[in-house]
Amino acid sequence: MFNHTTLIIIITVAISLLAWQNKTVFNRLIFYPPAVSGGQWDRFVTHGFIHADSMHLLFNMFTLYFFGRAIEGLYKPLLFGYGFVVFYILAIIVAMIPSYIKNKNNASYLSLGASGGVSAVLFAFILLAPWETLYLFAIVPIPAILFAIAYIGYSIFANKRGGSNINHMAHLWGGAFGVIATVIIEPQVIPHFFSMLLSPSL
Repeated sequence: MFNHTTLIIIITVAISLLAWQNKTVFNRLIFYPPAVSGGQWDRFVTHGFIHADSMHLLFNMFTLYFFGRAIEGLYKPLLFGYGFVVFYILAIIVAMIPSYIKNKNNASYLSLGASGGVSAVLFAFILLAPWETLYLFAIVPIPAILFAIAYIGYSIFANKRGGSNINHMAHLWGGAFGVIATVIIEPQVIPHFFSMLLSPSL
C-alpha cells in the first residue's frame, strides 16, 4: 500500500501532465485572483497540483518524496489517518492567502505549483532534525538549519527585488505554516528543537 506522500506525488504528476496536454484544464486549475473572487475558491487547492514545466515539477516532487516520508508518521494518525494529507492541502491554501489579498484585483496575476505545501513539509522536518544534512541541488551538503536560514533570507530578498515568476512569499508562508502546525500538534517539538540545535552531535 502506498504511503500518503507517494499518493500525493502520483496525483500531482498525473494532473500536471494532463494540464500540460490540455490548456483548458491548465487555465481552470491555475490560481487566478479574479476567478477566485468570482466564486472559484477551489483554485486555492488546484493550483498546487499543476506546474510550469518538468523541472518545476521534478524539484517539488523530489523534495516532497524525501521529506514527506520523514514527517508523515507525525501527522498521519490525526483525522482518521488523513492528517498528513490535510496538513499538506492546508499548507497550499494558507501559503496562497497573502498573495490573493495582495493581488485580488490584479487581472494579470497567475500562480501555480506545490511549493507552499512542499515548504511546509520541509520546514516541519527541519524543526524535527535541524542538523540533518540536506543536499542542495541534490549535490551540495548543507545542515538543515543553515539551509532554512539561507532559504528565508533569499526568499525575502527575491520577493523585494521582484522580476521573477516565482511566488517566493508562498514559500515563506508555507514554511511558517509547517512550523506552526507542527508546534500545535506536538508542543514538545520546541524543547526538542532547541536541544538538538545546541547539541548537534546528538
